[in-house]
Amino acid sequence: MEVTDESSDRPAARVVCLDRDGRVLLMHWYDSVDQVEIWEPPGGGLDPGETALEAARRELTEETGLPGEAVADRSVEVERDFRWLGVRYVKREPFYLATFGEARPEVDPGELTEEERAAFRGYVWAEEPPEGLEPPGLWKVIEQLTRSPR
Repeated sequence: MEVTDESSDRPAARVVCLDRDGRVLLMHWYDSVDQVEIWEPPGGGLDPGETALEAARRELTEETGLPGEAVADRSVEVERDFRWLGVRYVKREPFYLATFGEARPEVDPGELTEEERAAFRGYVWAEEPPEGLEPPGLWKVIEQLTRSPR
């Protein structure tokens, strides 16, 4: 597969999921081109005609089985610069917040695409940032999302 250094024009949205005890849901993926493992919040590209919030809710359900309506209409714009399957992505993405009243809600990634299934390695409700976290500054994003509005 050819490695390119282009950015993707497809807008995307991500969801920071926090459980009752403040743990963060991270999806574990393996990039077979660059041979690296990454951990990131659930999310993905917007479908035509879809808002970022609608995409965040849909992606949460597809990737985790968690209810999309848990995603609040509150987001932080995050600068992204990452590689996936040989392509460099440079973009801004909204990161939304979803909170859950239980500890480590069960995750069922039953609606992954074929490409996602091939790359999926599991998930964790993390208390600390793991190696390979994407974006690297996710814990700062979480602070912004959970800060009380003034």
